[in-house]
Amino acid sequence: MPAPKNHFKAALKAHRPQIGLWLNMAEALTAEIAGHAGFDWLVIDGEHGPNDLRSILAQLQALSASPSEIVVRPPVGETWIVKQLLDIGARTLLVPMVDSAEQAKALVRAVRYPPQGVRGLGAAVARVSGFNAIPDYAETAAGEICLIVQAETMAAIRDLENIAAVDGIDGIFIGPADLSADMGYLGRMEAPEVQEVIEKAIATIVKAGKAAGILTFSESLNRHYLDLGASFVAVGADVTEFSGALRALAGRYGRGSGAGKPRSGY
Repeated sequence: MPAPKNHFKAALKAHRPQIGLWLNMAEALTAEIAGHAGFDWLVIDGEHGPNDLRSILAQLQALSASPSEIVVRPPVGETWIVKQLLDIGARTLLVPMVDSAEQAKALVRAVRYPPQGVRGLGAAVARVSGFNAIPDYAETAAGEICLIVQAETMAAIRDLENIAAVDGIDGIFIGPADLSADMGYLGRMEAPEVQEVIEKAIATIVKAGKAAGILTFSESLNRHYLDLGASFVAVGADVTEFSGALRALAGRYGRGSGAGKPRSGY
């Protein structure tokens, strides 16, 4: 029995548009609700959400019946945490702050078993193999693991062609908030200078035959990026949608908090 089919990976390879949502609440119940809302993919965020290995595990379990593909973002792209996340059942990883092709190559090795990589062999006692119910998981895992790297600095943009050429990278996700800050436009990703870099980056990724992705809270920008060829676009986050809905409800009764609008994306 082979590793289960990763339909998100297949969709990226076919460049079929995929609409996603960020999960930052770090709660299994809210993740389960999002899992039945109709999104193609959901990101359990370990970088900017208060998640640890066990809370990510709980959300993976809660989302096991969801038709959405689950993407896990670790806080950093280190081999040890990649190994742990894969063993608990993550099969699509979104790794932040990848600035070079060398970093991307190291991550490819981290998600593959020897001799192609350095992933430790522990699947027989791990959730990912159904606790050894998938006896040939190790032989078939690489074909269904989806690895996405984030380009969110000018260093990454300068090395983007080389990153996109790395075999084993399925997609490149542009982090617009960090990128705009690195360019000197903190909180202003809509600046023409930033948009020019993002648009050129999408074109570079698509030309290389890889899937391009991004997250913003602007519907007009999201639709624009889809028109440019971005394959996987996240359009919001559970925290901002929940807090915005509550403020709107309170506001209808004259009890609004007056909190500001969410930043465009990250």
